[in-house]
Amino acid sequence: MYDEAAEIIRNARRVTAFTGAGISVESGIPPFRGEEGLWSRYDPTCLDITYFNARPEEAWVVIREIFYDFFGRAKANLAHRGLAVMEANDLLHTVITQNIDNLHQEGGSREVWEFHGTAQQLVCAACGQDYHVSEVDLKDLPPRCGRCEHVLKPDFVFFGEPIPERVHSRSLYEAQTSDVFLVIGTTGEVTPASLIPPLAKRHGAHIIEINPEPSAFTDTITDVFLQAKATEAVAGLLQALGLECDDDATRSDQ
Repeated sequence: MYDEAAEIIRNARRVTAFTGAGISVESGIPPFRGEEGLWSRYDPTCLDITYFNARPEEAWVVIREIFYDFFGRAKANLAHRGLAVMEANDLLHTVITQNIDNLHQEGGSREVWEFHGTAQQLVCAACGQDYHVSEVDLKDLPPRCGRCEHVLKPDFVFFGEPIPERVHSRSLYEAQTSDVFLVIGTTGEVTPASLIPPLAKRHGAHIIEINPEPSAFTDTITDVFLQAKATEAVAGLLQALGLECDDDATRSDQ
């Protein structure tokens, strides 16, 4: 099946990778849902925009622990780096990711659209000033804007917030123009992100899915199902494509 998937990709005009939490699990980042998910340990209310606006200091305590103390130690794994190798060899055009961890960029991908935003930037809702997280001291919570002293918010989508129009429009465009969607590590349960691969299918795209277990997509839109962990499947796909990816120290699944 890896040979079949590789042949589909070789013959494609435009390939888009659509990734979810499963691609980052092997970097040490757990998914949000499920028995081992973050919401089994933390109250998701901290990421509700109404709660954040009313109690920013309390919300920021949890946000800092999850997204900056914990996620900040994660490194790009072979799956992230393998997609960058495909991009460098003109076999992948775009990555659309539901993740906010910046690991695709760390892995070397250049064309990345972050459907749910990024934890790497903070933004002031009052004046619009944005900051890279490295510019902000997270020891004193909540962090405040250097221009107007308003509370800063991580620049990712909270519960109750819409998907940013620019990235939503680009995702729809990729779904309507790509002839292959490489779906990796997503269960297909979170809307509106879960609507993107079916839209690609309706516009004639081949769907190649990589997941350790069947997802909501597997029996409905998937053409080739590579049932494996993301690093294992991407490695097999690279081999079938005749490409190599250095298995260096940034790989965390050893």
